[in-house]
Amino acid sequence: MYKRGAIYARFSSENQRDESIDAQVRAIEEYASKNDIKIVKVYADKAKSATSVEKRSEFLKMIKESAMDIFDTVIVHKLDRFSRDKYDSATYKRKLKQNGIRLISVVEHLDGSPESVILESVIEGMAEYFSKNLAREVKKGLRETALQCKHTGGMPPFGYDVDDNKSYKVNHKEAEAVRMIYEMYVNGHGYSDIIEKLNNMGVRTKADNTFAKNSLSSILRNEKYSGTYVFNRSAEKDGYGRRNNHKSKSNEDIIRIPGGIPQIVDQETFDKVQETLAKRKRAPGANKARVQYLLSGLIRCGECGFSMQGNRRKQSNKPAYISYRCSCRKQKHECTNTEIRREYVEEFVLSELEKHILNEKAIPGIVTKVNEYVSQKRHSQSNRLEILKEELKNVNKEVENIIAAIISGFSQDIMKSKLNDLEAKKKGVEIEIAEMEVDHGTEDQVTEEQVRMMFLNLKEYVKTRNIPECKKLIDDYVKEVIVYRNHVEVIFNVVFSFVGNGTRYEKKVKVTRNDIRRFLRKTA
Repeated sequence: MYKRGAIYARFSSENQRDESIDAQVRAIEEYASKNDIKIVKVYADKAKSATSVEKRSEFLKMIKESAMDIFDTVIVHKLDRFSRDKYDSATYKRKLKQNGIRLISVVEHLDGSPESVILESVIEGMAEYFSKNLAREVKKGLRETALQCKHTGGMPPFGYDVDDNKSYKVNHKEAEAVRMIYEMYVNGHGYSDIIEKLNNMGVRTKADNTFAKNSLSSILRNEKYSGTYVFNRSAEKDGYGRRNNHKSKSNEDIIRIPGGIPQIVDQETFDKVQETLAKRKRAPGANKARVQYLLSGLIRCGECGFSMQGNRRKQSNKPAYISYRCSCRKQKHECTNTEIRREYVEEFVLSELEKHILNEKAIPGIVTKVNEYVSQKRHSQSNRLEILKEELKNVNKEVENIIAAIISGFSQDIMKSKLNDLEAKKKGVEIEIAEMEVDHGTEDQVTEEQVRMMFLNLKEYVKTRNIPECKKLIDDYVKEVIVYRNHVEVIFNVVFSFVGNGTRYEKKVKVTRNDIRRFLRKTA
């Protein structure tokens, strides 16, 4: 039983109200009280976006402390408080699960049943859509600002300041350092020489740090110094939510306005620097590419019970041999189980996922079960809404009574303290009511077409080997992969059967290693 709970609450920068945190915490505490869960810790990120985990210090602290046996469940008000990014959501849920921690949503009431697994996928997809749609709307406004060659936010580049009208102006002291950087680089000096001279001169970056190779590289590549205003250059984030600022979008997506910003470096010098940078650029080594293991954390040795780890070894004049190897055999040399090629076992698991999970015949039964679940949730929310409205009435009456008491001459200090407490409680209840009414009004029934489209998207991810999405799919539906000397077992969390359109829990698929190899040769 889960008896020790931690609260995670968050409000984003577009809704900067401390009362929103208070409302989330209060709703979670009520849920915990009704379910005999003792709250031992509260983590709260204020004005932090759910799409950027790196900036949520309290969230990361919670994940880290989940391994310390302080609590055994994390409770959020809604799933989108946890994360609006599907990959981050799957990654950090997996970490909580590995640490024996259960994640509970007060509003969604997801319980790990087959219906809730599908519903959670739909909810996460909608939350991510909302986040991306909001970002698109924000980008429209930034684009209009960019077309006027004005600053679109963040810290201006070294060498420039921004005036009250958001226009760029030259910071003459920094601009001299920029010109020196370009001149030294054109004359053959390397990064180390330039950094040493800047630091000896006491020149600091905009963030008041000493110069390093990365800060120097960004200065040497920045078109703004040549007088060209540039916006929307950096490539989009990858499937893992990471952005490589050295990669650019295609030219038709980038706004470039020559003469749109005060020039610091003449065009000829800027062009020479770009030519030199291009010549010195080294092609990345093929062997340095990071290997992604889809079954990491899920695959174990059936002979000794230890986890299996990714292993990569070179072969002369042949492609590298990438496999999963028993960690006991690798570290202690005590297990006799042989390694298994990564592509064999991963391809087999993905094909079984398509066969047993993403099945067209199961869609009607899934829709029926999910909609029953949604109806129950709606009924529960309606009851909660009525309770909150009644609570608000009572709070308003108490406020009126306190005001009347103050007017009648009762001690103002005591009464004012009570009044402040009531006003804070009133705000929290009003916010919770507003949030629930918005949720309640958008709870449509799930259609077969929606589930079918979700399945088609997932199948496309499998077909194109979209690594983040395949990893999430496996984390959602595969409980364990067990590798024995002669066969492999795949255990699914949920399987949707087409007999009576029902649902059932775990299914075990058992196949020999030779059968896996033969299967892959046929489908290759």
